[in-house]
Amino acid sequence: MKNEKILTLPDISQTTEDRLRAYCELLSHWSSEKVRLTGPKDKETIWSDHIQDCLFALSLLPERGRIIDVGTGGGLPGAAWAICRPDLEVFLLDSQSRKTNALASVIEALGLKNVQVLWGRSEEIAKTERESFDLATARGVSELGIVAEYLSPLVAVGGTVLAIKGPGYVEEMEKIGGRWDTLALGKPDIQGYVNGERQGFLISMVKTGPCPDRFPRKPGKAEKTPWWEDKK
Repeated sequence: MKNEKILTLPDISQTTEDRLRAYCELLSHWSSEKVRLTGPKDKETIWSDHIQDCLFALSLLPERGRIIDVGTGGGLPGAAWAICRPDLEVFLLDSQSRKTNALASVIEALGLKNVQVLWGRSEEIAKTERESFDLATARGVSELGIVAEYLSPLVAVGGTVLAIKGPGYVEEMEKIGGRWDTLALGKPDIQGYVNGERQGFLISMVKTGPCPDRFPRKPGKAEKTPWWEDKK
C-alpha cells in the first residue's frame, strides 16, 4: 500500500462492542441453521473477517443522513455501521429474498430502529429513490466500475460512493482510465487498512453532479456491457 492513506481500527465503546457481538452471534446462527448470510459460520471468523473489517470505514461516514448498502447479504457493512452510528438512517438492499427475510429477523432481534431492509435490485430502487442517499456502499459485490454504476444513481449530488475492495482494485481502476465523470463521480480517494492477514481498501468518490439519465441501465446490463468500454 504505497500510495494509499492508511487507516487504523477505531475505538468503540463497550456498549457498542456488546451489540456488535450480539449481531455476530445472530449471523453465526443463521449461517449455520438456515440461510447462509456470511461465508464463514464460526463467530470469531465472522467477527474478525467481516464485522471488524467494516469498522475501518467509520471515519468516512457522513455526519448525518441516509446510507444504502447494496448487495448487503448479512447486513455488512450497513448493519454494523447502524449499530455504531444510531443517528444515521441505514437501508440494507439485497436481491435475494431468502437473505432479506433472514436479515429482517436479525435486525428485529437487535432492535435496530434506524435500519430498513429492502428486497430488490439497485437498478429498480434507483427509479424510486434516485439521488436520495448521502452515501451508497457495496462490499464484495462486483468489480469497481460495475459497483460505481450501481451506486452513483442512488447518491445525492455532494454525497459519496464508497466501495470496499481488496488489492484487485488496482487492475479494476486501470480499466476505467479516469473516466469517472461519465457517472458524475469525482477522482477516487483511496484509503487502505490491514486487518490481520487481509489488506482492504476503501475507495470513495464524491458525486459531482446529477447522474446521466441513461443510468441505471436494465438489470444485467452493467455486467454484460461495461460502461467504460463504450467509445461514445
